[in-house]
Order: sequence, then structure tokens, then C-alpha cells
Amino acid sequence: MYNLLKGKRGIIFGALDANSIAWKTAERVHEEGGTFVLTNAPIAMRMGTIGELASKTGSQIVPADATSVDDLENLVLKSMEILGGKIDFVLHSIGMSVNVRKGMHYTAENYDFTAKGWDVSALSFHKVMSVLYKHQAMNEWGSIVALTYMAAQRVFPDYNDMADNKAYLESVARSFGYFFGRDYKVRVNTISQSPTPTTAGTGVKGFDGFFAYADKMSPLGNATAQECADYTVSLFSDLTKKVTLQNLYHDGGFSNMGVSNMVMDTFMENQSE
Repeated sequence: MYNLLKGKRGIIFGALDANSIAWKTAERVHEEGGTFVLTNAPIAMRMGTIGELASKTGSQIVPADATSVDDLENLVLKSMEILGGKIDFVLHSIGMSVNVRKGMHYTAENYDFTAKGWDVSALSFHKVMSVLYKHQAMNEWGSIVALTYMAAQRVFPDYNDMADNKAYLESVARSFGYFFGRDYKVRVNTISQSPTPTTAGTGVKGFDGFFAYADKMSPLGNATAQECADYTVSLFSDLTKKVTLQNLYHDGGFSNMGVSNMVMDTFMENQSE
């Protein structure tokens, strides 16, 4: 450990269980000397084991529905009170598609489901930053990071309306990041992570097959949740003070690949059968 976050304070959204990227990130932040408040929606907290993480890292939990501005106001103000000052880092690791859960095809969405998923997965990021901005809750050179996926740029049919949500999320990061940078010297970025076997990720139809495909396509293989946590810590640290408005691919090189030898070999084997 390098004490990269010694003295820094933050809020981490979305830790559900030991498989989640937010959980791994919280552990790494703790190891690097950072302190933080953990938060998730009350229903998610009942499903997960966030209490174990709080105990392990000496953190407090403040429940909040990220779609509720009132809840977010309470979260931000209480977090500053608990941590003893302004915030240095925030991780937004939230995503949910009711259409995916209910098996609705992209071409026949239930638009009430669509609106709910968009609010949870994407608009919530704007709401979080709006509350932080309004209360001038971030320290200068603070860092806000949201997790995204490459379906925002390319077609992954079974990712459904989450692809649209991620595209919106990335746009919010750029647009709000401009104002946060200009006015408060705060940086805002998104990390486009490899397919990762989290509770949310494995809920996508055909996940196992695509996970294997992406691993064969990427020259370095898929990035793990633990490696994403490491990368996130680097973005929270002072080593990346001038990195902002970026969508940063953390995917073993997948995003720049057309085809790989391993994928071609598998394809040719199938062709010869």
C-alpha cells in the first residue's frame, strides 16, 4: 500500500456484496488510508451484506435512494458531518434495468420500466452531482467516478436499455464535469469496465458466453473487479489531478480490437466441424 488516499474522505455508492466493484473499491480505499461513508438503496441493503463491509473498513452506512434528491441531500450533509469535512472522492456504481429483469426485449420495452431504469442508472448520477455542486461539498481537486460499459458506444443486443442508460451517464459526466472543473476544480470521469461477474452483471442474458468472448478478444484478458478497484483508486488520488471529462476504457484492450487470433481460431474450429 502507498497511502495514496491518506486524509481523503468520500462516499461510495453501490456496494452490495463481496463480488461488487464498489465493495472491492471500498476495501482498496481503506487500505490506501481513505475514509468514507457507504450508501445504497434500502432495498439493496436488505439483499446484500454491506454491514460486513462497514465493520471491516470502520465505515458508517447512510441509506439513500439515489433517485431521491431529498435522500441525497441528507446523505451528502450527513457524510460531511460524519467524516469531518468536505468530500474528496465519490464512486457512483449503480445500475438496474427492470426491462432486463422482466425479460422484455429491447424492441418491445415497457416504457415505465425504461424510465425507472434510466432514473436509477443514469439520471441519479446527475442528481448526485447536482447536490454535491449545490452544497459546494467537494474539495478542490476532488474526483467523481461512475462505472459504465462499452455498450454505450457499440451494439450488445442483450444489454438492452442499459446501453442507453450508460450512454446518458457518460454524457452527464462530460457535461456536469465541465461545470465542476470550471467552478470547483473537481474532476469527473467514467470507467468503461470489462464484463465483470458481479451480481448485476451476471443478470444480463448470455453473460457467461460474452465474458469468455471478451476475454479471448482482449490482448490482456478481462479486467477483474479487483483491478477496477485499483484503477478507481488511482483516479481518486492526486496522481491524476488533470484527468477529467474522460471515458476511460479499463478492458484489457478490448475496445480497440477488431478480432483476435484466439477468437478466429475458435471460429475456424467451429467452421470445420
